[in-house]
Amino acid sequence: MAKSCIGLDIGSSSVKAAHLVRQKAGHKLLGFGIEPLPAQAIVDGAIMDHGAVVDAVGALISRLHLKKRAVAIAIAGNSVIVKKISVPNMSAAELAEQIPYEAERHIPYARSDVELDYQVLGTHPMTGRLDLVLVAAKKEIVSDYAEVLREAKLVPTVIDVAGFAVQNAFEANYDLAPGETAVVINVGAAFSNLNIIRDGASLFVRDIAIGGRSLTEDLQKSLAVGFADAEALKLGIVFDDRGIAPEQVAQVIATTADVIAGELQRSIDFFLGQAGDTTVSKICLAGGTAKLMALARAFERRSRLPVEILDAWRRIDVDPRLDAGFLASHAPEASVALGLALRAPNDKPAPGVLR
Repeated sequence: MAKSCIGLDIGSSSVKAAHLVRQKAGHKLLGFGIEPLPAQAIVDGAIMDHGAVVDAVGALISRLHLKKRAVAIAIAGNSVIVKKISVPNMSAAELAEQIPYEAERHIPYARSDVELDYQVLGTHPMTGRLDLVLVAAKKEIVSDYAEVLREAKLVPTVIDVAGFAVQNAFEANYDLAPGETAVVINVGAAFSNLNIIRDGASLFVRDIAIGGRSLTEDLQKSLAVGFADAEALKLGIVFDDRGIAPEQVAQVIATTADVIAGELQRSIDFFLGQAGDTTVSKICLAGGTAKLMALARAFERRSRLPVEILDAWRRIDVDPRLDAGFLASHAPEASVALGLALRAPNDKPAPGVLR
């Protein structure tokens, strides 16, 4: 049986872990869990409270009784840049030598400050040039995340990009017809990862600094409540003694959901404006915020496309000993962890994976 990794999604509000084993007929889920992080432990993708993140990772790994040490993680936000570029057709050896020079042209950081990787998508049928995805991540960020894993007695084996991890989860659970194009969006707490997919390839990927925390902050401001109460209101908890009507909460959520959908729709429109006659058939939403139906409705209004909520376990064989209710309630936000758990040491990565 091929080796696998623990998928560890270190987000800005929580840490999520997924443990899969490969079977002849697919994958089986042996464990999944979530551990919250203190506020401001991770800001804009950068680790601000190292000890708190180490403690959360360690607590989650211990609670799930995970023995495997190899871990796949993802990075997102301002620390990572993904570019689709075109270069003259050349051999693999020549391309490896050329990539640092291409990075100087396309990446706004000094070569010495970033980790680079790339993947060839294929030869363009019209120009004969090589299309490829170039990825750069700040060395400081990669080093910080790797150090967290080592302190938690784990082995950093794969470092992926969050948008590509979600693509892995989507493709493990859903089919697209040949030539069909779909938009997969993971709406996290601080960042949303947008990936436009066709025929197993990523056509466009972008991280946008907007997410579920915007909803919490707007609820705080509009209803004059604290952060914890705003989070509870966002999750549908009603405070009978506060004089806050459910209609007030719903209105704030609907307004902010429309702002989030509008921001992400602009990126989709930008891609479509550059892509000629490409059309999108559907949008699939992932992440904890995707569970708010107001967000799906806002996307449907703006895009005029069907919107589906990603179910990370749709085609995954689940160990019957696991809590089915817990898994169902967290299926949308498990997408990054699942996508990472589908990775294996030295496997063939999705476009843009760092090692």
